Amino acid sequence: MKKFSLALAGCLTIFLLMVPANNLAAPTAKPTLVLISGEYEYKSAETLPVFKQFLETNYGFNCVYLERTQGEDIPGLDALAKADLVILFVRRMTLPAEQLGRIKNYLESGKPLIGLRTASHSFENWKEFDREVLGGNYHNHHSDKLVATIRIVPEAAEHPILKGVEREFVAGGSLYLNSPLPPSSTVLLMGSVTNQPSEPVAWTHDYKGARVFYTSLGHPKDFESPAFRRLLVNAIFWTLNRPAPEESARSQKPDAQITAEKTAK
Repeated sequence: MKKFSLALAGCLTIFLLMVPANNLAAPTAKPTLVLISGEYEYKSAETLPVFKQFLETNYGFNCVYLERTQGEDIPGLDALAKADLVILFVRRMTLPAEQLGRIKNYLESGKPLIGLRTASHSFENWKEFDREVLGGNYHNHHSDKLVATIRIVPEAAEHPILKGVEREFVAGGSLYLNSPLPPSSTVLLMGSVTNQPSEPVAWTHDYKGARVFYTSLGHPKDFESPAFRRLLVNAIFWTLNRPAPEESARSQKPDAQITAEKTAK
C-alpha cells in the first residue's frame, strides 16, 4: 500500500501541475485556503496535498494542509483563525472539544466552507453539522458496483460553479443518498444509477451569511476527472465571492492515469 500511495501522489502531481490555467489569481490578492484531511476511506491524505500544490501553482492561493493523526486529532487547527476558506474532507471523527470549537468559531464568524464527500458525516460529536451547515441529508450510499452518472440540473446551468463543467460525466465512486435536501439548499448536480431515483450530488447553502458548497464527489478517481477539478476550482472562487477563471474543463486532460489497487467503499 505504501508503494501505491507514493505512485498515486506522484501521478496526481504530474497531471495536475501540467494542467494549464489561463487566469492566475492576482499576486496582490492571495486568499488563504485551509485544506483538511480527516478520513481513511478515500485517500484524501494523498489527493488533497497534490490539489493544494495545483491551487498554489495555477491560481496563486496561499494554502495550508492539515491532516488527521492516527487518533481523533487534527493538529494545526489554529490556522483557521487566518483562513479565508476551509475545504473539509473528514469522516466520523470525535474531535476534542477545543478543536471542534475552533471549527465552530470559524463557521460562526461567517466565513465560507467547501465540504467534500464524507464531510457530510464529519463529526460524531456534531451530527447536526450536515443539515445545519452543509444543508445536506446524508443517510447511506448505493453500492460502489453501480456506476453513477452525474448531470447538471437544467435550472442551475448558468450558476458560476458550473461554468465550463461538462453537462454529463461519470462519478468515480458510489452514489450517496442525500434526498430530500432542506429547502435552503440549491442543487447544482444530480446523480443516478440504474433503476434507482436520482440523488443530489452537489449544492450550495448558506450558513451565518457565508457561502457553503458541498459535493458528495471526492473519490480518488474523481480527482482524475476534468469536470470534477473544474467544479471544485469554480466552487473555490464562488465561495470566496470572486469570478471563476475562464479555462474550459474540456481542455484539462491528465497526462498520467491513476489506477487504484481497490475502490474505496
